[in-house]
Amino acid sequence: MAEKLSGDARDAALAGLSGWDLVDGRDAIIKTYKFKDFSEAFGWMTRAAMLADAMDHHPEWFNVYNKVEVTLTTHDVDGLSNLDVTLAGKLDAL
Repeated sequence: MAEKLSGDARDAALAGLSGWDLVDGRDAIIKTYKFKDFSEAFGWMTRAAMLADAMDHHPEWFNVYNKVEVTLTTHDVDGLSNLDVTLAGKLDAL
């Protein structure tokens, strides 16, 4: 089960992520990915969906043409957890 990140552990975990920002008013992180076109964006979303499903940890996301905005938070703990940090790293590696 996921545990909510706090204190130094939270700071260290978030410091290891590039391009992710905290969401105002929520214990969540957000990043916008930009691609060449819609097909490339949708292909990335498909690969991301398979990763997320294998982790049983699903992002909130929004897609318009070549941009995909991803928000990560763990609803079961009402905030950021190690699952969010792990998924963020996997999404960045795609």
